Amino acid sequence: MQLTAYTKEFGKNLNIAYPVMLGQLGHVMVGLADNIMVGRLGAAPLAAVSLGNSLVFIALSLGIGFSFAITPLIAEADGAGDIETGKSYFHHGIIMCGINGIFLFLLLLLAKPILYHLDQPPEVVDLAIPYLEIVAFSMIPLMLFQAYKQFADGLSQTRYAMYATLIANVVNIVFNYLLIYGIWIFPRLELEGAAMGTLISRFFMIWFIWEILRRKKKFRQYFVWSRKGLLKIDIFKRLFALGFPTALQMLFEVAIFTATVFLAGTLGTNPQAANQIALNLASMTFMVAVGLGVTATIRVGNQKGKANYHDLRRIALSTFLLVFFIEAVFAVGFILLKDWLPTLYIDNAEVILLAAQLLVVAALFQLSDGLQVVILGALRGLQDVKFPTVICFIAYWIIGFPVSWYLGKETSLGSMGIWFGLLAGLSASAFMLYLRFNSLSKKLLFSAVANEPEKQKISE
Repeated sequence: MQLTAYTKEFGKNLNIAYPVMLGQLGHVMVGLADNIMVGRLGAAPLAAVSLGNSLVFIALSLGIGFSFAITPLIAEADGAGDIETGKSYFHHGIIMCGINGIFLFLLLLLAKPILYHLDQPPEVVDLAIPYLEIVAFSMIPLMLFQAYKQFADGLSQTRYAMYATLIANVVNIVFNYLLIYGIWIFPRLELEGAAMGTLISRFFMIWFIWEILRRKKKFRQYFVWSRKGLLKIDIFKRLFALGFPTALQMLFEVAIFTATVFLAGTLGTNPQAANQIALNLASMTFMVAVGLGVTATIRVGNQKGKANYHDLRRIALSTFLLVFFIEAVFAVGFILLKDWLPTLYIDNAEVILLAAQLLVVAALFQLSDGLQVVILGALRGLQDVKFPTVICFIAYWIIGFPVSWYLGKETSLGSMGIWFGLLAGLSASAFMLYLRFNSLSKKLLFSAVANEPEKQKISE
């Protein structure tokens, strides 16, 4: 097949993906704003934000993973023109995400004492605890927002979540500025002020997306609730069957990045601060890949609903090729700007030098990191989630983490050794997931071709 068969899909892929990219970048920008503003207070407060968010990111991966189950089901129902089934998935998804938000809030509160037993600098832990307590509560509005976002994404209406996230960023920055530094009538709360800004912005997000979606004609019939059929166990089971493995996939990946935070913390405050800077920058480029991953889920899910497996495979491969090109550009950018980017966060010379070294490694794993998340998105569109979960576990925890531990703790590489482990895990994940998609999509295509004569006989 000629290259143009894939590149001609780039425009449509980007049209669906760019609002998701900007929306996901908006989530990271909340962390960026916190990091930059808190970084002016010193290395210890910046390391505390990193440590507190390490637990939050684990909880977030579980919650978002469950919410991702909504998108392929909505996309498949939309492709089949079945509004009633789509509405049922939407309503049950909101209930599921609301329960998840409350559960994750309580889980984070119970997990606080863990921070005292991770061999972290004591002054960093003392600063992280109050920050964590406030941000934990924001999980409730954030999970509800995810339900509405994934629903809209499933209908290929990705821009509304983008609007909510970007405007919420402005809200977060304003309240950060007022509450971190004690501007005007507001008290100086420092780290707790950053957490309050995040909490306020997330309540704004859920209000905004609810208000804008319910007013749009395309969504109006989905917002008609009735008691009949509101709590169907079969629907919850379907959401759980897709959501739980997806949550585990995200947990395995986020957990290994979180492990780098803990490993870097055992090396000292400055290595941990440098790790946070490099991780935050890498997260921003990763969110672009996440946008294409959602696009792959939506478009593959639509083609699955239509049983058009030839276009399904071609469209999926076009998203893989597109993310490869984009992440290659980011990789070059990281290498060229490695000495300048860390200065946006902090003016500590040692932290800047360490972060610059980590950005070189981050540049290397941009390609595999982007590919693995987009391939996972395509597999999610096929509703294939169990086997990819096993792949993620093997890649990150059988391959990646042991390399991080050995090179980071047992050699002179330090933080760079930790990140070489990430490179190994992400590369293994991308390779194995591609093999899975290639095998599965070819089977579906060959099966459809084999059944075509039977369909013609029936029609005759």
